[in-house]
Amino acid sequence: MDASVEKTGKTIEEARQAALDELGASLEEVKVEIVAEPSKGFLGIIGGHEAKVRVTRIEKSPADIAKDFMKKIFASMELDVKIEEEKTEDAVCFNLVGENLGVLIGKHGQTLDALQYLVNLAANRSRTEDRVYFILDIEKYRERREETLCHLAARLADKVSRSGDKIVLEPMNRHERKIIHVALQNDKRVRTYSAGEEPFRKVVIEANRPKR
Repeated sequence: MDASVEKTGKTIEEARQAALDELGASLEEVKVEIVAEPSKGFLGIIGGHEAKVRVTRIEKSPADIAKDFMKKIFASMELDVKIEEEKTEDAVCFNLVGENLGVLIGKHGQTLDALQYLVNLAANRSRTEDRVYFILDIEKYRERREETLCHLAARLADKVSRSGDKIVLEPMNRHERKIIHVALQNDKRVRTYSAGEEPFRKVVIEANRPKR
């Protein structure tokens, strides 16, 4: 579908609405230019012409799309949430600030992970290349979760090195899988790798056996 269309109508509003309908967009998503004002002509009959507008869809960045997506969800949940944005080397982090946001975290962060997955899906829907990865956090929950995962990784590495049996962790997002991999990358007793498909991809911890 074209990003810009020109439409005519008896009034500016009529022409504008026709353009919005064709673009499938709301007024907040477009820029409207008035090409011609309506004119009745001589005696209201001769030489008159309709209004004409040019309506162009505003191209939003993935971050803007992500924020708009979250705002709609928060509004439907009647939550007053401030979204703070911070860019890192390989991701854009959104810190959500407000009262009673525990409902957005859920058990072991499952609700927050689900929301993060949907935000990434919505923001990158029309992008086949240069996809942007978004991380959602609430009151430094991710930081506390990272500490928990590092302790878990160390404990499981000890268990694997003693038993020789591999351990498959619960499904994690890319960010949390990376925490496990980094936590154990210098542990010579074990090796880690990821298996499965998103969003059910898991970390596997195996014992490093000496070469024969």
